[in-house]
Amino acid sequence: MSSFDIKKFVEYRENNRVEIKRAKSGLPISLWETYSSFANGYGGVIILGISENNDGSFRTTGLKDEAKLKKEFWDIINNKNKVNVNILTDNDIEIYEECNEVIMVIHVPKAERNKKPVFINNDMLNGTYRRNWEGDYHCSKAEVLAMLRDQPEVTSDMKVLEDISIDAIDLESLHDYRNRHMAFKPGHIWEKYDDFEYLEKIGAASVSKEDKSLYPTAAGLLMFGEEYKIVQEFPEYFLDYREILDPTIRWTDRFQSSSGEWTGNLFEFYWLYVKCWGGMLTHPALAQA
Repeated sequence: MSSFDIKKFVEYRENNRVEIKRAKSGLPISLWETYSSFANGYGGVIILGISENNDGSFRTTGLKDEAKLKKEFWDIINNKNKVNVNILTDNDIEIYEECNEVIMVIHVPKAERNKKPVFINNDMLNGTYRRNWEGDYHCSKAEVLAMLRDQPEVTSDMKVLEDISIDAIDLESLHDYRNRHMAFKPGHIWEKYDDFEYLEKIGAASVSKEDKSLYPTAAGLLMFGEEYKIVQEFPEYFLDYREILDPTIRWTDRFQSSSGEWTGNLFEFYWLYVKCWGGMLTHPALAQA
């Protein structure tokens, strides 16, 4: 257990995306309204086991039975009669210790458009909440309908490939992508996720509604798969880059997805192209892909 520091959540506090609850005697009823409002907005954190003083400082109140509280939380959030959708993973809950008291932090991400509205008590029109500077408030019927209209259709890249194992993802490509992500966004909350959870977060994998197992999406397979597995799903898949610097020669340099010398996925193809031109994304020379 690491020690608790409210300063870690200063960004959330500045944007009114942190909710502090004592939870001394159990999960507060209002927790689920806050879950709904954060999910339907821009995400946020719910901190259980502390209380805020009038001057903005905090004092610990602790949790009576942390293990029991966590079980109760997961039981409720997976109960469709209470919450219509669970958008959390195990890593979204963190346990801290301060002054020998246990504090629980629940990270609520922004829900994807196809999962909104996130509502409670099996009542979409009366159980959908949003966040404003005053706190959680009921969404109007118009706001709920707007969320429904914004739900995207399942596009071809979002298709869950249930005939292809998650092992089709090339881990070296994925780790290279993650390293670039960490360099671009150091300290991002997704750094703590394992590879499978990370794939879900970026839309490269999804859990099947049929058997609840994780499979690559079409986008994930194209981005991180190996060529021989990609063509099982996309038989016409073929990437071809040609560098033509001299019109008297067919090409100066060339690499193809089917060469077997690299994975053949979109991610590696892109970076091979960037490397070819020293980081430039455009060049007067003719390139075919």
